[in-house]
Amino acid sequence: MVDYLKAIELIDEREAINFLRSLININSVTNTGSEKAVSDVIKDRLKRSNLTLFPDPISEKRENLIVSYNHEMKDEDCKTLIFSGHFDTVPPGNVTWNYGIFEGEIKENKLFGRGTTDMKSGVAAMVMAIECIEKAQIKLNGNLRFVGTVGEEVDCFGAKRVIRNGQVEDATAIVIGEPTANKVKIAHKGVLWLKISIFGKTAHGSMPSLGVNAIWGMNHFINELRNYSLKYEHHPILGESTINIGMIQGGVSTNVVPDQCTIYLDIRTVPGQNHEDIERDIKTLVEKTTKQNSMSFQMETINDLACVHTANEDPFIGLAKNTNKSLLNNDQPAGGVNYYTDGSIYNKALPHVPILIYGPGEPEIAHQPDEWVDLQKYIDSIKFYIKLAVDYLA
Repeated sequence: MVDYLKAIELIDEREAINFLRSLININSVTNTGSEKAVSDVIKDRLKRSNLTLFPDPISEKRENLIVSYNHEMKDEDCKTLIFSGHFDTVPPGNVTWNYGIFEGEIKENKLFGRGTTDMKSGVAAMVMAIECIEKAQIKLNGNLRFVGTVGEEVDCFGAKRVIRNGQVEDATAIVIGEPTANKVKIAHKGVLWLKISIFGKTAHGSMPSLGVNAIWGMNHFINELRNYSLKYEHHPILGESTINIGMIQGGVSTNVVPDQCTIYLDIRTVPGQNHEDIERDIKTLVEKTTKQNSMSFQMETINDLACVHTANEDPFIGLAKNTNKSLLNNDQPAGGVNYYTDGSIYNKALPHVPILIYGPGEPEIAHQPDEWVDLQKYIDSIKFYIKLAVDYLA
């Protein structure tokens, strides 16, 4: 029997689903929930295996976790495959859910709950895959490692710590288990978040001529921004870059001229763009509009993550496409996604390492109320990770 089939035969679907549900039951919302609790459940599951666990406590509620198969080989010609997933989720929001947010309810072969798609299904599938490979006692001529991180939904804090600790410095290929509906993705957009504050002068609302209205100033800037065209080359996979005003804050009372107004810009970039150039352009724009209105401003960069793009011709991507075709009869061409991942951090430190984005979740469902994952795709992704790892490290 082919080695990978030995591992696939060990998948207990009911157990795999219950394991995923146990992760969904945990509130691991970034900065308020417990990402460590996710790590603890994984450690508890794997404690009777021969896998090596390297927990990295960060705080009482935060912990990265490395799971390693094999006795870490140090041969410089040795391959190392990294399975990467994050433990945190976004908040459930203020909209009423039809299903329990952390209950893991199942209906019509869908598992509902925060994190089902983004990306606890990917995390659970990767853990199940490495566990089944170990149970099957498959000999790999290389290193296989799962890297679970905290804080991806905000600033990729956990991945930055992994890089600082040198825990993936030997990587020769990386798989990010973010939601792709089990399709091969080789690129994602970069993200640049800017906080821009404009300052005017307060006055009584009945005498606005005595003040300088910061909201009017911001309105002027926003109108100019609408006409600003980002400098980019149209990307064949990712398409165009975008600008979104995510938040706006200003004023203290209806009868007071506001002396401050702040907006938060979410800019998604594509390969070929330079974030420093974009920052300089927008700073020039806000400088111009505030000067015209006798105001001042501050601009702060609060998130800056680069694009990721692995060549379609890369041998590892070719292996992933062949795996998807032979195992799941999925022959779609490789594509890209609009969201960002921990891959931005890994790519910056390891620019020549191919990065594959592949997970069972539905990208359109991420961050939505009544988030769900298709359970068949979840099981199929375990099989994909198993075959990909065994074939790559054979």
